Amino acid sequence: MRIRIVDAFTDRPFAGNPAGVLLLDGDAFPDDLWLQQVAAEVNHAETAFAHPLRGHPDADWALRWFTPVTEVNMCGHATLATAHVLHTTGAATGTTRFAARCGILAATTSAGGSITLDFPTAPLTAVAIPADIAPAIGAEVVAVHETGADVGDLLVEVADERTVRALSPDLAAVARIATRRGLIVTAPAGDPAAGYDFVSRCFFPGYGINEDPVTGSAHTALAPYWSARLGGTNLTGLQASARTGLVHTEVRGPRTLLRGTAVTVIDGELLTSP
Repeated sequence: MRIRIVDAFTDRPFAGNPAGVLLLDGDAFPDDLWLQQVAAEVNHAETAFAHPLRGHPDADWALRWFTPVTEVNMCGHATLATAHVLHTTGAATGTTRFAARCGILAATTSAGGSITLDFPTAPLTAVAIPADIAPAIGAEVVAVHETGADVGDLLVEVADERTVRALSPDLAAVARIATRRGLIVTAPAGDPAAGYDFVSRCFFPGYGINEDPVTGSAHTALAPYWSARLGGTNLTGLQASARTGLVHTEVRGPRTLLRGTAVTVIDGELLTSP
């Protein structure tokens, strides 16, 4: 069984966010325990598993994502990585539709290799600033929003880009904060001419990911959040992790488009079958 490691939301190896990708031959997923064991062995933020759907009216492939410790409802970078593998291997062309836990997702690959993901826009709900967030991230907090069940994070705005880049959070404290996945910490770009409109960093220690390098799902919340504040529906986010990555976004009401590229860095064989 072929297994690939793909760096997503980047145009060069060893940047962006790495994801494992397994395209399965059968018409059903293997046992959940095996899927989780493979994801733990890959030990990247997410590993995507997909199998073809025959006769499904709305989707071409079924898709699931696992962190090293659990399954997640939505993952952008591993969906981008899966679409990249389908395109580069000839298994799919044009637009591919995925049936996932969060609904039907689409990925459209352009002739130049850029991939546009069509995801649901995260619902944002302003909440009172929890007292434990500022000590956990080590910075003053401007505002906090919940992001809905599929994303499952708290979106935390801080003062400026410099604050986001300098964060050194107490990860144990972040894991104790009452949220399903973790924290998206964000601020507007410090330089309007920098080529991006906002910055973010994402911390999910409770899901086995201390800091996620580039989080596509988070941008379904970041895009509408900053669109409302900065104006315009087309914005670019820079995720300021050590690996960094750019996510080009477009808000279309209930849907948000995420655009990026990907690079396959490892193409090998998984010797343990389900």
